[in-house]
Amino acid sequence: MAQFFLATDRVADFVAHLMAQKPVFAPHPKGRRSYAFALTEQAADVVLDYPRTLHSVKKYFLPPREELLTFDLTANSGAVTEPEPTDAVFLGVHSYDLAAVHRLDFSFGHGNPERNYLTRRQGALFIGVSFAPDRFHFSGSVGIDPYDMTGCDAFLTKLDDGWVLDVLTAEGEALMDGFDLEPFTGTKPPRGHFTQHIYVPQAKLGDIMKRSHDHEVWAETADDCVGCGTCNLVCPTCYCFDVQEHVDVTVTQGSRERSWDGCMLRGFSEVAGGEVFREERAARQRHRVMRKFLYISAETGHPWCVGCGRCTQACTAGISIVDIVNRLVGDAERTAVAPV
Repeated sequence: MAQFFLATDRVADFVAHLMAQKPVFAPHPKGRRSYAFALTEQAADVVLDYPRTLHSVKKYFLPPREELLTFDLTANSGAVTEPEPTDAVFLGVHSYDLAAVHRLDFSFGHGNPERNYLTRRQGALFIGVSFAPDRFHFSGSVGIDPYDMTGCDAFLTKLDDGWVLDVLTAEGEALMDGFDLEPFTGTKPPRGHFTQHIYVPQAKLGDIMKRSHDHEVWAETADDCVGCGTCNLVCPTCYCFDVQEHVDVTVTQGSRERSWDGCMLRGFSEVAGGEVFREERAARQRHRVMRKFLYISAETGHPWCVGCGRCTQACTAGISIVDIVNRLVGDAERTAVAPV
């Protein structure tokens, strides 16, 4: 692993160097206070020091809407729509968003591998960037540090006058080839502190979750929840989708598409005959939190929440997943519920 210094006034040149090799997706301003990953057309538009993006890089591997196949009813024929490898550089990715990609890799690669997602993942290179935790971040509580370089090909750590560039893989080294960099000989800054915390490790939290099916917090939270599903749609580890077929006005040709869906939406659990098996918002809220801290975690040992804080920040009702979990933890400790 090599360390270099990248001065602030050379960042645009660095981005341009990357753009000359591969497409570069990086954070861009979105309005006055928001940021979003987008294909970089002007190197100067890239923002590396930002709190979080509206959506994670998940959208490039699992698009919000995608065509799966087309069909012709008159010819009784169909054709599968072939996905293409992304083969791009993802610059300025926070550690929790890259951890989310690794969780999606498990979800789509475990059991029956999902071709479209795994094909799009091919060729993706990641240059991570450090972040200063704000009042919504809590990734430290789920084991993801702001300086965690896991899975990165290179990593940028912010300094007062520039960035420390850690080159971590052979692919990352190849990206830097031809760009003049000076070795870094200083000291990295101290780690930032989180103001949001979940106060127990995943192993104990799983036991608490198992005992919390009938906890009153679900109904109390449901009183505020409007069931909009925003929390699902901004979550970097949610991957549920709906599949629909669309036929054109001639009723001869059409397509099958899948699009993001979410367990907080009433229609998500609606089945034939109009039955909705999670009719109550309390049941949906419980299912959402259990998916992040119990169901998949019981198999992997890792929470399926990465602590990005998007669901809390975006919630129209101000519901905090950290508050929900800490309420369960606090009540379990007060009633002296012993772990299984």
